[in-house]
Amino acid sequence: MAQSATGRSIPIISPAEGVTEEMIRQLVETFYDRVIRDPELGPIFHRALSGRWSRHLALMVDFWSSIALRTGRYQGKPQAVHMGMDLTPELFARWLALFEQTAKEICEPDVAAFFVDRAGRIAESLQIGLGIGPKALRLP
Repeated sequence: MAQSATGRSIPIISPAEGVTEEMIRQLVETFYDRVIRDPELGPIFHRALSGRWSRHLALMVDFWSSIALRTGRYQGKPQAVHMGMDLTPELFARWLALFEQTAKEICEPDVAAFFVDRAGRIAESLQIGLGIGPKALRLP
């Protein structure tokens, strides 16, 4: 169980209470609208997703639906997709800050805490897999 900001626990295995598909869609669309306009993140996303923006948004809705509602719709390989993008821990921190701000504006506090917790775990996992950040594996 994950502890929310209000002390209520949201189970990790079952669907997150209070999350809807519409909420996920609004969160994804609002967040990525901010990302694409961000001076640090925008250029990275423009390069990576040129001509595929709507497909990416749909994929991210599926991704978050799979995480929050356990729908199983997302079948991607996030580690592979993010390889070779010259990402840094600072860019992940910027991404997380925008995500947290957006989640807190769109969602009730418990639900926002759920999304922010999962986003932090995902960012950490991606960084480990990409070999960047303080927890990256440094093999000889």
